[in-house]
Amino acid sequence: MAHNIADIRREIHRLSGELIQRQEADGAWRFCFENGITLDACTIILFRTLNADREELIRQLHDRILAAQQPEGCWRWYRDDGDGHLSATVESYYALLFSGYSRPEDEALQRAKRYILERGGIGQAKSLLTKAILAATGQRAWPSSLSLIPIEILLLPEAFPLNFYDFSGYSRVHLVPLLIMAERNFRARSVRTPDLSELFSDDRGPEEEALTQSRESREPLEQFQSALGHLVGTPRRIRQASIHKAEQYLLERIESDGTLYTYASCTVLMVFAFLALGYETQHPVIQRAVEGLANMKFTVDGGGLGESGYVTIQNSPSTVWDTALISHALQEAGGPPSHPAVRRAADYLRERQHRKPGDWQIHNPGTVPGGWGFSETNTFVPDVDDTTAVLRALHALHADDPATLDAWNRGLNWVWSMQNADGGWPAFEKNTDKVMLTWLAIEGAKSAATDPSEADLTGRTLEYLGNFAKLGVRHDWVARGADWLLSHQQEDGSWYGRWGICYIYGTWAALTGLMAVGMPADHPSIANSAEWLRNIQNADGGWGESCRSDRAKRYVPLRASTPSQTAWALDALIAVHDRPTPEIERGSARLIELLHEDGWPASYPTGAGLPGYFYVHYHSYRYIWPLLALSHYAKKYGDESADDPIG
Repeated sequence: MAHNIADIRREIHRLSGELIQRQEADGAWRFCFENGITLDACTIILFRTLNADREELIRQLHDRILAAQQPEGCWRWYRDDGDGHLSATVESYYALLFSGYSRPEDEALQRAKRYILERGGIGQAKSLLTKAILAATGQRAWPSSLSLIPIEILLLPEAFPLNFYDFSGYSRVHLVPLLIMAERNFRARSVRTPDLSELFSDDRGPEEEALTQSRESREPLEQFQSALGHLVGTPRRIRQASIHKAEQYLLERIESDGTLYTYASCTVLMVFAFLALGYETQHPVIQRAVEGLANMKFTVDGGGLGESGYVTIQNSPSTVWDTALISHALQEAGGPPSHPAVRRAADYLRERQHRKPGDWQIHNPGTVPGGWGFSETNTFVPDVDDTTAVLRALHALHADDPATLDAWNRGLNWVWSMQNADGGWPAFEKNTDKVMLTWLAIEGAKSAATDPSEADLTGRTLEYLGNFAKLGVRHDWVARGADWLLSHQQEDGSWYGRWGICYIYGTWAALTGLMAVGMPADHPSIANSAEWLRNIQNADGGWGESCRSDRAKRYVPLRASTPSQTAWALDALIAVHDRPTPEIERGSARLIELLHEDGWPASYPTGAGLPGYFYVHYHSYRYIWPLLALSHYAKKYGDESADDPIG
């Protein structure tokens, strides 16, 4: 079944050629960052509420949502998403109706209505974003869980033991507009707003769920209240000052494209919050946000995936991430630093290195900005994973080009400075890991409220430091990162990955990272994790893991092989073994087959956002990770004298 090295080189050449052809004139690669229908639905609801003149886009999003409905009447985040996703179905039903292009009597909406009512009605939808959109448009009361966090928390100094900046950056930018709207009991309805009251069951659902808290979930609130008691002033003046601080917080974090933090989800909430503060719909800030959201759209050509084309709203376009990863993969495939595609990508990436201060400096003061963000309009929200991805892409150029060397040094210094006190690496902000915040009785708080060290981020950082910065466990801070990984390995030998699905992703990152910094292949942790990967290999030779793993907190097989997960597992085993094993041979053969198949596994989401509520199908992943794994196979096991596959 195994392919020989010539087959692998042919596939490397094909993938490389296709990617080079897809590079745009500015040096970037632009692939869709697809995240279900939630943002398509929220955008329709917002634009209709604002009476925004975006008719063509609203119709395109309507058609995209309608086409994604399942025969049972529901919508799913992924193929094996149980018997459907209630929150996604509520959002979809509401948006289809609000768009005006579907009617209540339409068969599709009737099926959706039956599905919602059979599961207890709208009141049973758990997603905080769903609840917020419904509350902001007058369909339900504001969730009582938001009362757990008084808006006055924004006034607490950072010196307080528990303060607003203990929340992760991505939770803060969603939380602030929610607190503004809840405080104002905001409801925006227009003559076009549908009435969803019939979709509530007699029992209106868990409106007061957060008021029956455990002792643990009460503790953060008690700490907030105790700290607030130290503030001087009347309650009314404190409340007014808090609202003003919240408004300024949002205004100061709007990017040049009009979006908040370059995320569509919090931008939608921000617009509703500004309406709650009395902004007119034609206010420039709101109009710029509308423009920014509209520019988040991606037109997907169905192409070879057996699908018709469609338009979707990306939460945060992945251009910097994709460009860095593709440039690195092309170089691993044999592309020299002088290759025009590599040079153009380097020019594009250098220009997007951050030079502005950002919230990350609150917990990491005194460090010069030098990271990179996920999206090209992102100028002050860098993250560790994007930064190491760019540094890999720039590695071959930094020795000979002064501008690249300067960018490289600033980036490396920033990555080093972001190491957490426990030795691991976070995504966005250093030492925002107070477990107490995960006790809040708010859906998603356990995963979103903090930004702790994670195995995938730590492993990927170590891989960069070892293979590209030439650092190893002989360096104390690298050793601390390796120790963190070793102490967070699961009993079965795997690692949990936060930003990919899930145990395959985390195990790949940890294994390749530990090997890069000098851990021996026969170390028990490495041997155990390699054995775990071998044990979960599918009968067809590939690997596949369900999105359900992140909720179950254990590996859940997909019963099918996906290109990216097969590539991750294969790449990890290649890093460990000096010679091809039967598992590696079968895996590489299956990976090549997967690249020529257009079934549903090719578009199964393998990127993670929020367990249970946000998953990502990176359209770039079927190119990037297979190219990287096959290139590593060819470099390690092939004839070094073979011709350079991309020239």
